[in-house]
Amino acid sequence: MHNRAAREEDTPGDDPSASGLLRAELREKERMLATLIANLPGMVYRCRNDEHWTMELVSDGCLELTGYEPQDLLFNSRISYEKLTHPADSARVREAIQSAIAQRRRFSVEYRIVCRDGAVKWVSEAGVGLGRDGRPGAIEGFVQDISERKAAEAALRDAERRFRDIFENATEGIFQSTIDGHYIHVNPALARIYGYETAVELIASLRNIGAQLYVEEGRREEFANLVRSRGVVQGFVSQVYRRNGEVIWISENARCVYDEDGAFSHYEGTVVDVSNTRRYEEQLRYQASHDALTHLPNRALLYDRLAQAIAYARRHGGLVAVAFIDLDHFKRVNDSLGHETGDLLLKSVAERMSACLRESDTVARQGGDEFVLVLASERDERAVAGTLDRIRHAIGEPWSAQHRVLHVTCSIGATLFPNDGIDPGTLLKNADLAMYEAKAAGRNVIRFFTGEMVSATLQRVDMEHALRQGLERDEFEVYFQPRCDLATGRVVGMEALARWRPSGELVGPEAFIPVAEETGLIVPLGEHVLRTACAFNQSLMHTRGAAPLTVAVNLSVRQLHDRDFVSTLARILEETGLDPQHLEVEITESLMMHDIEHCIATCEALDRLGIYLAVDDFGTGHSSLSYLKRLPVDRIKIDRSFVRDIATDEDDAAIVRALIVLAHSLGIRVVAEGVETAGQAAFLRANGCDEVQGFYFGQPVPSGEFLALVEAAAGEA
Repeated sequence: MHNRAAREEDTPGDDPSASGLLRAELREKERMLATLIANLPGMVYRCRNDEHWTMELVSDGCLELTGYEPQDLLFNSRISYEKLTHPADSARVREAIQSAIAQRRRFSVEYRIVCRDGAVKWVSEAGVGLGRDGRPGAIEGFVQDISERKAAEAALRDAERRFRDIFENATEGIFQSTIDGHYIHVNPALARIYGYETAVELIASLRNIGAQLYVEEGRREEFANLVRSRGVVQGFVSQVYRRNGEVIWISENARCVYDEDGAFSHYEGTVVDVSNTRRYEEQLRYQASHDALTHLPNRALLYDRLAQAIAYARRHGGLVAVAFIDLDHFKRVNDSLGHETGDLLLKSVAERMSACLRESDTVARQGGDEFVLVLASERDERAVAGTLDRIRHAIGEPWSAQHRVLHVTCSIGATLFPNDGIDPGTLLKNADLAMYEAKAAGRNVIRFFTGEMVSATLQRVDMEHALRQGLERDEFEVYFQPRCDLATGRVVGMEALARWRPSGELVGPEAFIPVAEETGLIVPLGEHVLRTACAFNQSLMHTRGAAPLTVAVNLSVRQLHDRDFVSTLARILEETGLDPQHLEVEITESLMMHDIEHCIATCEALDRLGIYLAVDDFGTGHSSLSYLKRLPVDRIKIDRSFVRDIATDEDDAAIVRALIVLAHSLGIRVVAEGVETAGQAAFLRANGCDEVQGFYFGQPVPSGEFLALVEAAAGEA
């Protein structure tokens, strides 16, 4: 009793009873609940189930959600919640809520509201109907903003639609395929590539891709191994069967796809029909290794065949014969009956020689009316002589042209491996010497190489001495030939060409350049041409005030492979003051045969200097397709042998078109050389050739005459 009285006296204001503690606990819970409701990212409400959704309770989240204060919505004092619901959604929302209430279940509905500032938001509302005797008179629930989620869903749907559009309308084939070799999904483009009406038909028909699709056995396994080992494969080129049995070339890009557990799921990738490209490449590759007129191997392929024959003879014994064949007085045929008849004669000669040879032998066109034979695995010199004599008689058979019967003879020079040389270069050189001996002996004869023929090289020694003196005496001049823009006819560049005037009479490059190349004098001669060309171009632009031109200078094998060439050229540019962008160096395809990696490195160094690079005589060598994409090439110059007959010969026309298309696809400008007629110019213009060079637009002239030409053009402008 005392203790109780004492406790009561000590805390006269407290209510120590259980009911007092309970009320305090309830107040604390109410406070916590109010705090929780106020901090929820949305609006907690209680409303009447009437036509206005009249609010009886609204949490503080109402302001952030709608822009209205809670008291604005309470008992519709300012606006009813029904008015906030987007008009397009109002009926749907009411129907969904009333249906759920009628079924005595909770409801959840998504719709739009119009906020106080006019903005439209997507919201999600969840709640339940409350009432007595099964007649709900009130609703409690929670409304939250889901605009970001809705925007993300819309973006996802848009992305899916765009992906579906890409998938359905892409020109490339798109696929997913299983590891065991059937398609899961394909797009219409792939069905068209493989010759099927629909993607469904393709999937149903190709149940074993490796066996049914690929021409080469094991190609599918190779594809799978590459993808599995690398994760991706790019540019996987194969031959495949279309539905009708036609064989086409395709290029595939693919990758491995893995599931959430990291296990391999399937392949996916793209397919492109590259048949046309392959045909172009094969045509260009063939043209790169074969003569365009006779379709015989050209010099590049000849060199390769000869090297193979020598290697075989070294292993198995036997002789290899190399023979140079030159038609006697062929120029007379061209001059009297025309080049077209001359070309027909060359084709006939090529066919007659080929008919006399075995499959293991080779006949190649060296150029002009010169041919080279490689006779492999011969027994002895007598057998070689017999074959060559048959060929000489076959060439000499009567030949009819323009109602005339012609008798064409030939001079043949031959040399033997290993007797006269052990490498292709020596054998070809000795055969060439022997052929000139046959010419000197009166033509229409066969001569085998002998040591005495070497004396003829003394003439080259004399030429070398004269060239050295010419360099010392400054006997070399530089002529300039204009290069014109085909669309405008404007002179946009010039080619610098060396000429020699040893005693007043001008000597063309064909007479001295080979000796200069062979002796190494081409290096100082080339430096002289470069320096003169750069200085002249600088003078044109800055002294004479002419429009900027590009001057092109041919590089030789020795220059290109001279370790100091790049630094020498940089010094010349600095000394002459010429901007590197106004200099272009030209290399021929044949130069690429000699140490290609060094050639590429040198060309890249020139590119870094800002100098343009052109490939001259394009289409006549064997390197263009293999290395063109590796070189920083700005222009290709189509060889005059292709340009000559483009207006009349469909084969030449097709080749030139293909070369222009190939170059433009790589972003390279095209210059046509040897343009001599209006018909050639018209053809080139119609087929998108960029620039031209040739007698039709201007011959090589001394610097003074070229200057006058430029000044005249400037005056006309």
